[in-house]
Amino acid sequence: SSLCLFSGVCGGEFSILRSPQSVAFRDGSWPIPGERIPDVAALTMGFSVEEDLPWPGLGVGDLFHRPQATVLVTVKGVDKLPVKGFSYPIENAVPFSLDSVANAIHTLFSEETPVVLQLAPSEERVYMVGKANAVFEDLSVTLRQLRSRLFQDSSILSSLPLNSLSRNNEVDLLFLSELQVLHDIASLLSRHKHLAKDHSPDLYSLELSGLEEIGKRYGEDSQQFKDASQILVDSLQKFADEMFNLYGGNAVVEVVAVKEFNSPLSRKTRSILQASQGKNENPYNLAYPYNYDYSVIFNIVLWMMIGLALAVIVISYNLWNMDPGYDSIIYRMTNQKIRMD
Repeated sequence: SSLCLFSGVCGGEFSILRSPQSVAFRDGSWPIPGERIPDVAALTMGFSVEEDLPWPGLGVGDLFHRPQATVLVTVKGVDKLPVKGFSYPIENAVPFSLDSVANAIHTLFSEETPVVLQLAPSEERVYMVGKANAVFEDLSVTLRQLRSRLFQDSSILSSLPLNSLSRNNEVDLLFLSELQVLHDIASLLSRHKHLAKDHSPDLYSLELSGLEEIGKRYGEDSQQFKDASQILVDSLQKFADEMFNLYGGNAVVEVVAVKEFNSPLSRKTRSILQASQGKNENPYNLAYPYNYDYSVIFNIVLWMMIGLALAVIVISYNLWNMDPGYDSIIYRMTNQKIRMD
């Protein structure tokens, strides 16, 4: 990992399995910084990001037709997977999360029916927001639930070619249980198709580490690892097609394959410096950091002030030069009554 940090490029690949025509991904080998992957997800869904993303892999696309769902699957333990679609190398593969995208959806569409599901089966980590609580209430999330789910009649074990993998090994069962989660998510969503056709965007973030455990247990040159990799690729491709079709072809399905995540050294150094400064946070009386919304807010305030100033001048001029004879009918009515008397 130290070699990756010094060279600036670390093993990993960001792949687009399925995407609608309104999202313009370009074919090329442009590296994407690992910490900017959540920004790619946000931009494809039409949300703004704090810092511009100068990455040629993502074009402008159709601004008036945004995808109804983003599905991001993170696979640990392998540098790349032979999946169909556009693939880009990941530069500096640091851990990331889609919390910012989930918060944006929850804030902007809180009164509607968004589905937000973030799941890491091997760590028993699950986060559901909105209608996800109702849709996925039967989803197996703990390791005990997953194991019992595998041995039910409707599980993937009955249809999956296991080859060298075994039903009796804990590591193999962990890997297979993650594939069962993929199958169950698409299956449960197919029973609630109306949620895939509403106007609120949905988000699915899944982290799979079963392949990494198989590599540690059997070795990356083993037949088990090769079989598991092929089974995973087929399952991901099938999952991508199912989710894409459930959303009527208006969903982005992405896969991040990374050997292992690296924590950048610069962050640790920065935190030590901040702690050592203590109370004297700004000894040189420096200006505050530039905010990218500054020019927008400045233009709004400037032109609003100019418009209000001009309006006051025009209204004042017309009031000052107003002819009282044409002001109201009251004067004429009053004069006529006086003459009649």
